[in-house]
Amino acid sequence: MPTPSVSRKWQSFGTSIFSVMTQQANAAGAVNLAQGFPDFDGPQVIKDAAIAALKGSYNQYAPSAGLPELRRLLAARQASKSGLSYDWESEVTVFSGATEALFCALQGLFAPGDEIIAFAPFFDCYPAAAYSSGAKIIGVELRAPDFRFDPAEFARQITPRTKALLINSPHNPTGRVFDDDERRFLRDMAVAHDLLVITDEVYEELVYAPAKHHTLAAMPGMRERTLIISSTAKTFSFTGWKIGYAFGPKALTDVLRTVHQYTVFCSATPLQMGMVAALKLQEAYYDDLRRGYLERRNLLVKILLDHGFRAKAPEGTYFVVADYTQRSQLGDLDYALELTTRAKVAAIPVSVFYNDPKEAGQRLRLLRFAFCKGLDTLSSAAANLQLAGTGEAATVGT
Repeated sequence: MPTPSVSRKWQSFGTSIFSVMTQQANAAGAVNLAQGFPDFDGPQVIKDAAIAALKGSYNQYAPSAGLPELRRLLAARQASKSGLSYDWESEVTVFSGATEALFCALQGLFAPGDEIIAFAPFFDCYPAAAYSSGAKIIGVELRAPDFRFDPAEFARQITPRTKALLINSPHNPTGRVFDDDERRFLRDMAVAHDLLVITDEVYEELVYAPAKHHTLAAMPGMRERTLIISSTAKTFSFTGWKIGYAFGPKALTDVLRTVHQYTVFCSATPLQMGMVAALKLQEAYYDDLRRGYLERRNLLVKILLDHGFRAKAPEGTYFVVADYTQRSQLGDLDYALELTTRAKVAAIPVSVFYNDPKEAGQRLRLLRFAFCKGLDTLSSAAANLQLAGTGEAATVGT
């Protein structure tokens, strides 16, 4: 019987490092600080709303663009935060996570040969989504330990093939929140070169004083060239629900919606109803969210410093990037695997967030640790690192 021919187009994109490290953590009985999902759920009222929707009449297709009530609430919150007004009918769209929104944007807006500038290290879905359209992500590095970029280097990367900037702030994995000078520079580059701008703002609510998050779309000359992409997953601690969204001028939104309707068509209707309840929470919810994550952030940074890592407190997100040079000279993937099996603590090697992971892994000694975990989970990680440091077998897992 003949063997069917299989496309080799995606051969270079293997199993996601997040899946790999979670599997390794499970096999080793390690504390999983690798994959960025909370080990706790968000408010019960959000669950109850989704359950009520399941028991009620919200089990058929939603409108492809999303439930009207959810889009109205998203538009209202965006207006209250940034002062930007978006028409909920034609400029706000609900997706199956921010990842789908990014995929739709890169699939719909770009063609073979186009270049998109993004800050490395960057989320691994960026190059994969660009690749699917024939476009290419061009990385401008955020350099440790402060994770700032060189404006001159950025300007040199702009060519006639450059079509867009893909800006992630608060930034995964480094935790940087771009300041006013950086935002003005990026705005000036976009306007001067007539570039589209896609902003990935999924950690917008997880910013720690004195840092402040401001969307680039609110700057002069930017609204009509910018797509804002975000998600409910991080804000409300329901990463498995995959309810993301995008704001943009109608001309750009129409393109995203075309791709969206031919992929998933619509996102899960009862889960959208859950997020309707989420967006009706009072501002105190967001204050409590940040307060809880600030405590976790400070605890994880202390744990890492106490055990020979070099780390700075991130300005945003729920990740800490730590330098392990004082502990090992192994490449970051090898060291991440060793840390998982020997110390029973799993993290992500930062080299995987580059276009050339092999090259990055040869010169970087950085791991990403997630603190979207309970305080008891972080304490278990500390205990395991302590045991490993004394040469005893680390056995405290979660």
